[in-house]
Amino acid sequence: MEPVTKPDSSDADLQVLERVLRLEAQGILRLAESLSGRFSQALDLLCGVAGSGRVVVTGIGKSGHIARKVAATLASTGTPALFVHPAEASHGDLGMITPSDVVVAFSNSGETPELSDLVSYTRRLAISLIAITGRADGALAEAADVALVLPPSEEACPMGISATTSTTVMLALGDAIAVALFERKGAVTDDLRVFHPGGQIGRKLLRVVDIMHGGEELPLIGPDTSMSDALLVMTTKRFGCVGIVEGEDRLAGIITDGDLRRHMNPDLLRQTAVEVMTRGPKTIGPKAFAAEALRLMNARAITSLFVVEADRPIGIVHIHDCLRAGVA
Repeated sequence: MEPVTKPDSSDADLQVLERVLRLEAQGILRLAESLSGRFSQALDLLCGVAGSGRVVVTGIGKSGHIARKVAATLASTGTPALFVHPAEASHGDLGMITPSDVVVAFSNSGETPELSDLVSYTRRLAISLIAITGRADGALAEAADVALVLPPSEEACPMGISATTSTTVMLALGDAIAVALFERKGAVTDDLRVFHPGGQIGRKLLRVVDIMHGGEELPLIGPDTSMSDALLVMTTKRFGCVGIVEGEDRLAGIITDGDLRRHMNPDLLRQTAVEVMTRGPKTIGPKAFAAEALRLMNARAITSLFVVEADRPIGIVHIHDCLRAGVA
């Protein structure tokens, strides 16, 4: 009797994958073509959040899950934001929303009854309201100061009911709002590092100045220093190298373990630093990313880099400093 084999379902699975991704990608592309000036109007309202004001994001069900994520993205890119559950708002959390705030409400149908109390509250206190909805003629869009209406898109669910494409489009629009606000403010990578002190983002955005050694830790000598004294400094400072400064304390060269091996002879200790040093050492600026310093050290098979400003050494960074900081 031949064994019963199950039909291979991988082809069918891949067809589902392709259909879902195509439908959701098409929804996002339709959104990109449809918003025009309304998107800028919404940004104007959000940029007008004054002093202690915040962006209050709300929604229920699948739209609520998207709203929570958008609130987190806004906060992480420098726009003070929080999520308020519409049902909780009806039982006291409306007190969290002030006239200085802007409310962003997500509802694909635009007729979500749980939002009614919160929407009425914004109208009563003249709180700016932005609607992100799938219906221009829905109650939410009609009540809003600015309505960002999602274009009609086919849900990826085979029955066309479960929120799939619509929530993906909402999420993409929320990300676009957060990024646009970030760029309008002229924010830079240092701002992101402030908002992400922990985790991989914080580590990627570390600057050389954040991990370098300076002051008395710097292994520096003059050009006429004897090699016996140079070796003493190298041993004491423990960076495996010493920098040679000339003139107005400008970094002229470096002596490394490799230089010592290349100049190994009976007269080495009677020579001066300038006779042994390698001129024009590779350096890095204090505002460079620590990841760049690590890349340079790996590429050149070296373990330390002097940090310079206007050719003057102000610090030194060792490869172990990068690794200890989690830079990779």
